[in-house]
Amino acid sequence: MSHGVVQEKVTSALLDALNGARQKGQLKTAAWPTLSLDTPKRPEWGDLASTVAMSLAASEQRAPHDIAQIIVENLPQPDQLFERVEIVRPGFLNLTVKPALWQETLREIEQQSASYGTTDVGKGQRALVEYVSANPTGPLHVGHGRGAAVGQAVASLLTAVGFEVVSEYYINDAGRQMKLLGTSVAARYRELKGQPADFPEDGYHGAYITALAERLTPALDVEGGLSAEQLEERCQSLAYQALLSLIREDLKTFGIEFASWFSEASLLSSQAVERVLDELKSRRLVFEQDGAWWFRSSDFGDEKDRVVKKQDGEYTYLASDIAYHRDKLRRGYDLLIDVWGADHHGYIPRMQAVMQAYGHPKERLQVVLVQLVKLLRAGEEVKMSKRTGEFITMREVIDEVGADAAKFYFLMRDSKTHLEFDLELAKQRSADNPVYYVQYAHARIASLWRVAASRGITCPPPSRANLSLLSDPDELGLIRKLAAYPTVLEAAAIGYEPHRMTYYLQQLAALLHTFYNKHRILPTATDSEVFAQAAPGITADEGAKRETLSPERTAARLALMRGVQQVIKNGLTVLGISAPDQM
Repeated sequence: MSHGVVQEKVTSALLDALNGARQKGQLKTAAWPTLSLDTPKRPEWGDLASTVAMSLAASEQRAPHDIAQIIVENLPQPDQLFERVEIVRPGFLNLTVKPALWQETLREIEQQSASYGTTDVGKGQRALVEYVSANPTGPLHVGHGRGAAVGQAVASLLTAVGFEVVSEYYINDAGRQMKLLGTSVAARYRELKGQPADFPEDGYHGAYITALAERLTPALDVEGGLSAEQLEERCQSLAYQALLSLIREDLKTFGIEFASWFSEASLLSSQAVERVLDELKSRRLVFEQDGAWWFRSSDFGDEKDRVVKKQDGEYTYLASDIAYHRDKLRRGYDLLIDVWGADHHGYIPRMQAVMQAYGHPKERLQVVLVQLVKLLRAGEEVKMSKRTGEFITMREVIDEVGADAAKFYFLMRDSKTHLEFDLELAKQRSADNPVYYVQYAHARIASLWRVAASRGITCPPPSRANLSLLSDPDELGLIRKLAAYPTVLEAAAIGYEPHRMTYYLQQLAALLHTFYNKHRILPTATDSEVFAQAAPGITADEGAKRETLSPERTAARLALMRGVQQVIKNGLTVLGISAPDQM
């Protein structure tokens, strides 16, 4: 499926008009531009707008207004499709679609249910989404939480538009930071045993290191008689295993599981790094200078060449990353997506240079940047963690506000921008809390089915309801929003922008709550029992509900509610957030 029944029919009509005009010799362009439809800024301007006349102005060498006129004259059977077609200077086409066409959207949602909105633009291409990938030297912090939510949502969105997606966690389990972990834990262990201990100056100082040393003490005591070096190695190995399993557990609590865990150490132990550098040396893309080895990344648009092996013979991060991304390409992925902290921005050109060094377009690697999170409590910044003595962990946030609220908040803003996350607001059961507001829209409709059932009101499917009765502007406004869902989903997937989805869901929930408070859905004097069953926090304006409903109109409105509920559920599901029936 593609962009919903309305967009498809309108796009098809425009295309027929263009082809008809070309056959008559009124237009001469050989290949038409992509026909995209936008929603006008103001509803009175129409339902959909097209800029195709402006796109053709250069190739046709004439005014966009004239081209728009030609398109309108060639529209096939315009009366069946459009209520109104207007040309607005310089050449916008504003289109108001017949209500019957919008009403078809509800039947489309009914037929496709959970798959409504999905497309096959990915055409089965294989995509590897690598995210979180935090060093296993401590628990995940709140910034990793945002990266986790964004990575999972990007993977899920790509799956929804037809990519074959694998999620991967790259474990940075080699190099200096792992050694520091070992020496830090060993020093704390010695302190606990009352032995003299030199704590490494740049070691890990968090309270969690002491807690880890306490946890590992029984195992280390059993292995008594270790030399200082052996103790540090043993501490490194045990602490690494303990922290990695803690990371896995925290991610699982967050509803995130990876299909693949890839170890950096495995690249070094299998000589993959050496092999890759030898391969690049043979192609003169790695060269020696001042006793170090350099990757010729400036050949591929990077601002300068980069060191891959230092004078002391140690590999740089870049060397491992080249081997790792070479391995990803070898595994046959068409698209590589890395979710990185925004501080790695400068690293993108050198990794895209790696793609080009292996004969791929740089676009084969896409990087999604994730900015920092500022935690607030009732407007005041929270800087210190009670548990770790320093940074706030991801787990603390999940334990306090719940996985659903945490995910929604992390996804609410464009990942490239800073995020303020208020813990108190995320826990509130009120319309001020965005995630509650959206989930409550779903629960509110679920409670409607329970109340209807208790009164013996049957809810026929949309295919059996008289949808032409949904002619009120508020009803059509809701349907238009539902019809836009496939377009929003695709744009969010292709742009790696999950915040488009949270934004859309908030808008749809707002329309639903407004509609609910203004109109009657079930034919009774009071809707208080629906409110009692759904959830507290948002009340109805009973005075506005003076409508009397026939059984046919009730059935049509319930069909509309069914569509809204399905789309909210689909949208939340793709973001990895639950759609509760009761709150």
